[in-house]
Amino acid sequence: MGGVRTRGGRLAGWQAVRVSERTTDRQTAPDGPRVPGGRLVLAATPIGNTDDASPRLRALLAEADVVAAEDTRRLRALAARLGVEVRGRVVSHHEHNEAERSADLLEVVAGGGTVVVVTDAGMPAVSDPGFRVVTAAVAAGLPVTAAPGPSAVLTALALSGLPTDRFCFEGFLPRKAGERARALAELADERRTMVLFEAPHRLADVLDAMVEAFGAQRPAAVCRELTKTYEEVRRGPLADLAAWAHEGQVRGEIVVVVGGADRPAPASTADLVAEVLARADRGERLKDAVAEVATVAGVAKRDLYAAALAARSR
Repeated sequence: MGGVRTRGGRLAGWQAVRVSERTTDRQTAPDGPRVPGGRLVLAATPIGNTDDASPRLRALLAEADVVAAEDTRRLRALAARLGVEVRGRVVSHHEHNEAERSADLLEVVAGGGTVVVVTDAGMPAVSDPGFRVVTAAVAAGLPVTAAPGPSAVLTALALSGLPTDRFCFEGFLPRKAGERARALAELADERRTMVLFEAPHRLADVLDAMVEAFGAQRPAAVCRELTKTYEEVRRGPLADLAAWAHEGQVRGEIVVVVGGADRPAPASTADLVAEVLARADRGERLKDAVAEVATVAGVAKRDLYAAALAARSR
């Protein structure tokens, strides 16, 4: 998926590890002995509709040695709806204990066991727990794979009606108004479609802030309760969506998709020549002025230089 990024930053030191569904290869950790083919599996869970659960998710929940769940009660409720008996050990794995829990999970993997990581909904590590344990597994040379499935990010993007060829994921915006305004100001010139998560009780204020940062007419979509009974997608200019959000309390899980900034209209040759000559009048060498202006504008230096000479000779 081109153009995807998160606020979490890039993982350093990625190394390729060959993983099969039921591998019999022996993996070698950098600082340890060879171990049987244990694995860490990030497994996507339904974001609303239980029927979206894949056969692979069902099999993993039934066969895993350990299931690390963001909320163990929700995991057991999901398993009951799926008709799956979780025979392995179930442990909590959430944002408050992920750092210390990771070592225990990777010990199971190093010993040849299968650890399945699940969150309450969607793909682990995408604005949900999973990032730290993946980083630790990669650093230890242990195999990591995924059982892909439902994704609120991709579902909202596809339903938004906005360009999907290039996009970025921004997760949750800061809660404080000042920090949120600064974050949106940094995104004002972003040309890719932006996908964000938001809490329903903050939606109206967030859309107001987006109107301020991006302009009232920037196209956007608010996606609510995706794949659930009351799924709703509202599309339109940001100002219209903000007015709708203020009409009453919006409920449910929210994903906001915002169109990217328009490319600025290219400057005319006359405008570029005027800028070159103005810089030359301030003492800059004509060739240097042409080179810098042409580079910024994305035009041929030779053509701009010829036009500047012609204008100067008039």
